[in-house]
Amino acid sequence: MRDSNREWVFAERPDGEPDMDSFELHEGGVPEPEHGELLVRVRYLSVDPYMRGRMRDAESYAEPWDIGEPLNGAVVGEVVESESDTYDTGDLVTGNGTWADYSLLDADSVAPVDPTIAGLPAYLGALGMPGRTAYFGLLDVGEPTPGDTVVVSGAAGAVGSVVGQIAKLNGCRVVGFAGSDEKVEWLTDELGFDAAINYKDVDDYRAALDDAAPGGVDVYFDNVGGPITDAVFTKLNLDARVAVCGQIAHYNAEDVPTGPRKLPQLIASRAKVQGLLVSDYATRFEQASEQLGTWVASGDLTHRETIVDGLENAPDAFLGLFSGDNIGKQVVGVSE
Repeated sequence: MRDSNREWVFAERPDGEPDMDSFELHEGGVPEPEHGELLVRVRYLSVDPYMRGRMRDAESYAEPWDIGEPLNGAVVGEVVESESDTYDTGDLVTGNGTWADYSLLDADSVAPVDPTIAGLPAYLGALGMPGRTAYFGLLDVGEPTPGDTVVVSGAAGAVGSVVGQIAKLNGCRVVGFAGSDEKVEWLTDELGFDAAINYKDVDDYRAALDDAAPGGVDVYFDNVGGPITDAVFTKLNLDARVAVCGQIAHYNAEDVPTGPRKLPQLIASRAKVQGLLVSDYATRFEQASEQLGTWVASGDLTHRETIVDGLENAPDAFLGLFSGDNIGKQVVGVSE
């Protein structure tokens, strides 16, 4: 156990795309747990696109970070000191903690981790919040039926890669948008997508969709927004469903972007568009986690993590999300 604790704090609100000026690494004493708390040695921490919204001083679904506040998000680690009857020293848990070597977690808000099902990083991806987002977003909002064509933007990311695989398990044709040939190959060769489009190599997204989804689009799972979404909306079939999960194309925009007006396209198709927050399904998290774990254990669900080693590199890992550095879930390896 270390004698000190490194911890990243939020230093400055960015204008547009964030940079290292928004992060500051502090070093102090190792915190001591109080009643009902666990001191956890962080093994891996999660960086996620939604965190960009927490950098704004504006009302949102995620509480904004205050200047000088420790950065926080999902972590997985080992209990090194327990003030709870539920967990013992040595237990592996996941929950909401800080970007630090050691983090205090509320024992009532953590979940146990079973490393026999998958490695620890998977509990921040396919077996964590992104996996549950994919599960509820596709099945409850997208409502896929066998034979549907499901299109996923950001398909090689933590959420999109799980969405596509669940759609295949439900008998759908799946088309993904991703940002490199390597990602396209991963989607089609390893995850079983029927087609994938490298949006960086395509000038006409609508024409690419004509080739990849000639029968139109029944379900669109949107992680990106922007021109890709504009193109998909022109291909929606009658009674199509659109699940709006993220809009990473706009997260760093200083002004609200304008584009094609999409609402008229919903009249003829009678499509349903619904935003989703995984927190709305909190009472059913156990259901999703159990099913996702079963799929992973059986090999029906493949997961991949891009691991950036070192707590000192956590800001780089977060910034890399906006340049598409990751395949699958982006995590930071803090300690072994």
